Order: sequence, then structure tokens, then C-alpha cells
Amino acid sequence: MTHSLVPVRALGIAALVLAALPCSALAQTPNTDPSVDTPFSSMAIARDEADACRVPKPPADLAETAYLRNGYRAILRILIAEEALASETCTCLLDDYTWDQAHDALPRFQTSDNPRLPFNVLELYAKADALEAQVVEACAE
Repeated sequence: MTHSLVPVRALGIAALVLAALPCSALAQTPNTDPSVDTPFSSMAIARDEADACRVPKPPADLAETAYLRNGYRAILRILIAEEALASETCTCLLDDYTWDQAHDALPRFQTSDNPRLPFNVLELYAKADALEAQVVEACAE
């Protein structure tokens, strides 16, 4: 039975290469400062201006499950879009609304007595998308 020394040699070469690298090369973290010239693989992605008025992810303490938090996010989107249509405004109304208002509006959107599934998130997202599309269309005129 013969053994090959190729894998052992490969490990030895890899160890030599790693030993020759400075420690700082092994422990670099990406730079997220957009004013610094960095390689493509470590560049941070800047937010679009359109995202500035996008309803953010809800805080974790709003509800115990992601399902509920996503529902409240959809409700907040609906409230904002309805107000924009009613007031015929094309300015961002995000700062005028709070997560408490989305929580307080729950009875209007509630479809079940089950506290863990009080609404259908997919239906809420579809309604929010439709209302936001109406706002975009009205503001494009």
C-alpha cells in the first residue's frame, strides 16, 4: 500500500503562505465610508433617495413575531398612502405617523380573533402596494 505525499506538501505550502502574510492582511474589515476609495468587494450600498420615504422595518419590540411586525408595517403603509390620497399631497408623510398608530388601527384590518394571526399579511401588502401605486400615479400627473 503506497501513500501519496501530495496532500501533505500542499498543506505545508499553504502554511508557509499564511505565515508570510502580515497579520493585518488577515483581519481587515470592510470600510463603509463612501468618501474613501475602496475595492468593489467591500463597498457599502448607499440608500436611494426614494428609500428615504419608505416605511422601515418595524422595531422588534412592536410585536413578538415577524408576521405581526410585517402586518403592522403594511398597515402603516396603508395609512400613509390613504392620507396622501385624501390630502392630495405628494410629500413624504412618513414622519407624521408612528408605529403606535399602526397598532391602534389593528381593529380596522383585523380578520381573525386569533391573537397570533389577527390579519392576513399578504392581503395587507397587496392593499398597500395598490394604494402606493395610486399615489405614484396621482403624483405623476
